[in-house]
Amino acid sequence: MIWHMIVRNVLHRPIRTVVSVIAVGVEVTLVLIIVGLTSGMLQETARRIEGVGADIMVQPPSASVFLAFSGAPMPIKIGERLEQLKYVQAVAPVLLQFSSSSIDVIYGIDQDSFRAVSGGFVFLQGHDMEGPDDLLVDDWAAKAKHIQIGGTYRLLDHEFHVAGMVEHGKGARLFVPLTTLQDLVGGHDKVSVFFVKCTRPEHTPDVMDQIRQLLPNYEIRPLKDYLSLMTASSLPGLDAFVESMVALAVAIGFLVIFLSMYTTVIERTRDIGILKSMGASKGYIVKALLSETALICGGGIVVGLGMSFGVRAFFLHNFPTLSILFTVGWAARAAVIAVVGGLLGASYPAWLASRRDPIEALAYD
Repeated sequence: MIWHMIVRNVLHRPIRTVVSVIAVGVEVTLVLIIVGLTSGMLQETARRIEGVGADIMVQPPSASVFLAFSGAPMPIKIGERLEQLKYVQAVAPVLLQFSSSSIDVIYGIDQDSFRAVSGGFVFLQGHDMEGPDDLLVDDWAAKAKHIQIGGTYRLLDHEFHVAGMVEHGKGARLFVPLTTLQDLVGGHDKVSVFFVKCTRPEHTPDVMDQIRQLLPNYEIRPLKDYLSLMTASSLPGLDAFVESMVALAVAIGFLVIFLSMYTTVIERTRDIGILKSMGASKGYIVKALLSETALICGGGIVVGLGMSFGVRAFFLHNFPTLSILFTVGWAARAAVIAVVGGLLGASYPAWLASRRDPIEALAYD
């Protein structure tokens, strides 16, 4: 009986119900997109770093796990000392530079050493770098930026010749000669990171111990664990940003549900009076209004999931280099957040309705 009444009440004001459902859907979508974009970009970046094929990554003291913030503080001659260590097969010095114009991290590489560590690129078009102004681009970036093989591409106020397109997954999306990038950024004989390839993977702990003795206080990280290091908490401020966006989403759902249910209580004053005059308890009134809210939230969750996949498809179509990761865990959290926020928003109107005097309610016009 009560559910029949609840459904009729929800359908009685279809526009208000639709607006409330959409508001809850927006709440769910905001949570999933913000978290999915953050975790997706972190995991995709980590997989590309692991795709370099190295066993160990050597960075300067206090360097961030996010390579885009590394700069070029290490002398390239350190690589010669690393190559002399036992169980070291190859060392690739890499200079990283963030391009604000293209919002990309550029790798300046020595072709021979990078090939020795990574196993080389898989070329889809064109050829390897042959001159100081040659540029390699991965397939995702070429599609997103409409880069043509054989054409030119401007980076760091310098015109590069696009020599080849390679398969994605080798660290960066744009690669230029190491010496060229050093000259452009004023980092002569300096690099950001050394990728170290061991003769066998099981030798990694021994090589890391040797590097720690050789370079005390430097950041020595095994790449097999790199994915687990790339979390929102590793980047200052990112956790706070995600939490702020989730709080904003909750506030949207809370306010819309609160206004909707408060207006509903005002409009149904006589109906509430009739129910109470027929013996309905305060608990019954509260349960009816909260159940109505739960039904709206349920519809909003379904709409929100659909909107999330639609927004994700839109972003991936227009920005192919983005990565948005949806997980069952966060979908469940978003659903719980929506329901809790909605029930909190409806709590005061429900309490207000339960305290209505039946005589005054019946006299309400």
